[in-house]
Amino acid sequence: MTTYEQLLLELQQHPKTWLVTGAAGFIGSNLLETLLKHDQVVIGLDNFATGHQRNLDEVKSLVSTTQWARFRLINGDIRDSNTCEIACKGVNYVLHQAALGSVPRSINDPITSNDTNITGFLNILVAARDAKVDSFTYAASSSTYGDHPALPKVEDTIGKPLSPYAVTKYVNELYAEVFAKTYGFRTIGLRYFNIFGQRQDPKGAYAAVIPKWTAAMIAGDNVSINGDGETSRDFCFIENAVQANLLAAVSKNEARDQIYNVALNNRTSLNQLFSTIKNCLDTHGISYIKSPTYSDFRSGDVRHSQADIQKAASKLGYAPKYTINQGIEKAMPWYINLAKKTNA
Repeated sequence: MTTYEQLLLELQQHPKTWLVTGAAGFIGSNLLETLLKHDQVVIGLDNFATGHQRNLDEVKSLVSTTQWARFRLINGDIRDSNTCEIACKGVNYVLHQAALGSVPRSINDPITSNDTNITGFLNILVAARDAKVDSFTYAASSSTYGDHPALPKVEDTIGKPLSPYAVTKYVNELYAEVFAKTYGFRTIGLRYFNIFGQRQDPKGAYAAVIPKWTAAMIAGDNVSINGDGETSRDFCFIENAVQANLLAAVSKNEARDQIYNVALNNRTSLNQLFSTIKNCLDTHGISYIKSPTYSDFRSGDVRHSQADIQKAASKLGYAPKYTINQGIEKAMPWYINLAKKTNA
């Protein structure tokens, strides 16, 4: 089986054309960066609902002028089928990351989450099928496991969804399965477990926990923990997720029409996470002396989450390189630099 390092070398020697939806977002911009650094041609599609131009500007600063010239951005919405058709023309691989994330957001506004995550997904799926792309890899979610209590989570066993967001991501999987059976268009869904890292926005009502807490600690602000702090998650550094996407995109046909967990097969409680971020900041000369405050449990959240990653390892060659501690350490300079820019 091809290793990730071998894959990157092969891609650089034989460039392909990629479509990254949500290219200005957190995960999308990291995919864009890796692809351009390995001389790929990339079409990005984003409506900037949750993505940011600053993410694209940062990628531009990290690649060569020649590499950046291989990127073309379509400022458009996956809810528009014509835009999806244009984006998919001449594409080899689709990496579909565009979505409205966040369980609380979906609870507050289920209609927009449904429109984006289901109608938008179907639009890009149809466009990719009609364009006869070589492969279609999409962002699924660990929220699909719902209320099923068993740990670690195994792909074939799920419970009932606990939020509108979870419903939308499960419907994506159902559509993908139907497209394989009905049209022979076989896809791969990657169930992300709490991806974190550089370019994950620390601001806003729906900011993820690691960037939100890190920004608060750097600023000396209070950190609030939902529940008693013993809720746990399988936190996964962004570069592990990039690896999974690229391996999935070039996988053999027998590995497709499948769902794969993307995580570490590890659990970190919120209390442990607080200490890890605090200790990492200490190594960078930033002392945080406050204790966290505790609030109510968050509606729609599961108590514990942990992924079995054996399927992704055996069928895709997925071999995550970064633990949560290593990921936080690698991302920390980015968070600190962002804070300096914000306060300048």
